[in-house]
Amino acid sequence: MIDIKSNLQIVKEEIAQALKRRRTQFDSDDVTLIAVTKNHDVTMMREAIDLGIDEIGENRIQEASEKFTTLDRKVKWHLIGHLQTNKVKSAVKMFDLIHSIDSIHLASTVDRAAKLINKVQDILIQVNLAKEESKTGIEIEKLDELIEKVEECENLKLCGLMMIAPNYENVEQCRPLFRQMYEIFQQLKGRNLNKAEIKYLSMGMTHDYKIAIEEGANVVRVGTAIFGQRNYD
Repeated sequence: MIDIKSNLQIVKEEIAQALKRRRTQFDSDDVTLIAVTKNHDVTMMREAIDLGIDEIGENRIQEASEKFTTLDRKVKWHLIGHLQTNKVKSAVKMFDLIHSIDSIHLASTVDRAAKLINKVQDILIQVNLAKEESKTGIEIEKLDELIEKVEECENLKLCGLMMIAPNYENVEQCRPLFRQMYEIFQQLKGRNLNKAEIKYLSMGMTHDYKIAIEEGANVVRVGTAIFGQRNYD
């Protein structure tokens, strides 16, 4: 039996301890905890929400859509998984923040879909800093071009950056990537952008969120540490 209450308490305590070790500075020491509910049922989601979780992360549009109609709780919905262009219309209707914009084509498609429902869609750009072939995300050399495109899109609002670190056996190997991502984020904050409101650096999951916070993340995406191992049946 998964003890979500105890797990949440542990995660929040570890976030607080990681903040004390943080070597970087933000305007606020708040860290947004996104509870990743992929492959976890609505009953578990409701329990977590009733314990104070108000940010939910989902990876797949179809699974999220089924939960969206039955959850019966007010939360902020985050799309943290890869977004296929044929699922964009559904995503724009459901999600408050899309973390995984990684190409000009996808940005343009989301912009058009948001315009159709008169919505300004908050987005993050996903950066594949480690250049892993198995992961999506834009390579750092193409980031500026994508930022410029997003600035041209009337129905997109850039709110920051997202990264998924490699799943190293030694989690300390993630630290240089997190540190570099924080520097890129700070440079982005310093740019004179017209529409953007750069405030979120989303990086860190169950296995590495403590190091991510120490190196500057202010959004972490945690599933297994809260809900236990996922059921893939």
